[in-house]
Amino acid sequence: MNFGQALDALKEGKRVSRSGWNGKGMWLAIQPGTVITEEQARGGAALGRAKEAPGTPITILPHIDMRAADGSIVVGWLASQTDMLAEDWDVVS
Repeated sequence: MNFGQALDALKEGKRVSRSGWNGKGMWLAIQPGTVITEEQARGGAALGRAKEAPGTPITILPHIDMRAADGSIVVGWLASQTDMLAEDWDVVS
């Protein structure tokens, strides 16, 4: 698959990966957007937003996350030009 097809698969709720990635077990998934309260903000930008406007709901927009080779989750993965031009994308079962 190409990157456009991989994006379509992500939008359908599927996980995707590239055979060209060096790490084993790496994949991407869409994290749907949500709205949380300031009490639910655990850190980072959400907690900063809660401090700016107490009592105001915090909107977290949809984004792509990656499962890294070591099992950790990379929040807000960004595609490289190599990733965008690659033709070796696959759906992960």
